[in-house]
Amino acid sequence: MAAIKRLVLDVLKPHTPSALDFCCRLAESCPGHRVNYRVIEVDENTESVEITVTGEDIPMGSLAATIQALGAALHSIDEVEAVCMAVDNS
Repeated sequence: MAAIKRLVLDVLKPHTPSALDFCCRLAESCPGHRVNYRVIEVDENTESVEITVTGEDIPMGSLAATIQALGAALHSIDEVEAVCMAVDNS
């Protein structure tokens, strides 16, 4: 089985919640993982942001649900790093 170690997500979000609140809520949805928030573009009503998450086994379902619950939309997964966990072939 493979574990996701790094994700780069393209997210469109409203101005509220703030960057700090949004990033903290994402971090709370995947304890023990690092969440980086970078603003790409701002317009009158929304922000395009790049979210980078790193850690041992990133819970993509939980992240996606939190993004949606915060009123944002996951536009794309721009980068993925995964590692295959040891397989017992006995």
